[in-house]
Amino acid sequence: MDCSGSYGNDGCDGGLMTSAFQYVHDNGINSEADYPYKGRKGSCKFNRNKSVTKVGKIYAVKKNEDALKEVIASVGPVSIGIDASSLSFYGGGVFNPSSCSSIALNHGVLAVGYGSADGKDYWLVKNSWGPSWGENGFVRMIRNHNNKCGIVSMANFPDLA
Repeated sequence: MDCSGSYGNDGCDGGLMTSAFQYVHDNGINSEADYPYKGRKGSCKFNRNKSVTKVGKIYAVKKNEDALKEVIASVGPVSIGIDASSLSFYGGGVFNPSSCSSIALNHGVLAVGYGSADGKDYWLVKNSWGPSWGENGFVRMIRNHNNKCGIVSMANFPDLA
């Protein structure tokens, strides 16, 4: 997000994953080892000579949980926007907050899988807050609960070029 300001993003102050994908489409991206996430606003340090990939086409996932499940199983991880208003209190287990918007999305994360535990279906989601948060940097978000927290409201994935 440091480098995609001209694409409408503003680092930690907000932006859209599709805008970041467009930046990577046009410029490429460095590996996490070469350009680690710092969790704070910074100046762009992108090194075109160390670009590891580019993005091809960007696809939107249909706004239903079955479609998201199918894409994760057949393609792989999917970038999603969620309402993370109560996520900072997550300590483990299947996250099912009493109040969570499917419209007011305020955080981008990565849906990487799905499963069931103790009779509850969940999405396995990688957060950007580091391995000391949640379950080693991941959250299990309730699945099959009417798009709880907006899990499928803004779901996209790119082809890697």
